[in-house]
Amino acid sequence: MSADLSLLAADIRARAEAVYARIHAACERVGRDPDGVRLIAVSKTFPIEVVRAGVEAGLTDFGENRVQELEEKAGALPGEVGGGAIHWHLVGPLQKNKINKTLEHADVFHALDSEKLAKDIDTRAARAERILPCFVQVNISGEDSKSGLAPDALHTFLDSLAAYQHLRVVGLMALAAPAVNPDELETVVRPQFQHLRRLAETYDGSVNVSLDRLSMGMSGDFEIAIEEGATDVRVGSALFGSRG
Repeated sequence: MSADLSLLAADIRARAEAVYARIHAACERVGRDPDGVRLIAVSKTFPIEVVRAGVEAGLTDFGENRVQELEEKAGALPGEVGGGAIHWHLVGPLQKNKINKTLEHADVFHALDSEKLAKDIDTRAARAERILPCFVQVNISGEDSKSGLAPDALHTFLDSLAAYQHLRVVGLMALAAPAVNPDELETVVRPQFQHLRRLAETYDGSVNVSLDRLSMGMSGDFEIAIEEGATDVRVGSALFGSRG
């Protein structure tokens, strides 16, 4: 390992230790086991050297927002689906023409939000002879700029997925509205995370759907997300610094 990579890994390791300390503290406040929280290091826009350093620092799960970038990085550092030791999460939107590449490189998909996309994934995954774990994305903030199902459409959508055998729903994903000041973490962000948790808790439909996991919370709000039940937190800048 080069000296530069060693220094970068040491910096990321220190940042990760600070993030894990915050995860443990959030879990302790609500009586949760911190082992039930998965830290996804969102490496989008960062070069592959940063991912290599993250692996050296002990990180095991990495998130990408674009399929092209996922393909490039997973080609160099394969995830479990490619025979590697890490896990790649596609946390951004997916178009039909990118599904095959996603199935080749992504271990988990976090943004399933339409039956058409579900059908297309199921068809392609059957050909690839794999089952793709998916989170269903819900637009809990109601912002037009965000993807995801409307909350009141979620349970019907989940029922419709029973017919698909090559995708497996493992939970729900959401992006909260950005807090413009610290008070809004309590008045805006926390209620949205609570809403997602209630949507999971109140679903009692298809046996092919598991909502045991909640993918919610980023660098600015992951502690509140954990307090409200997050099992997967997607953290980028707190681990890797500013994207500039």
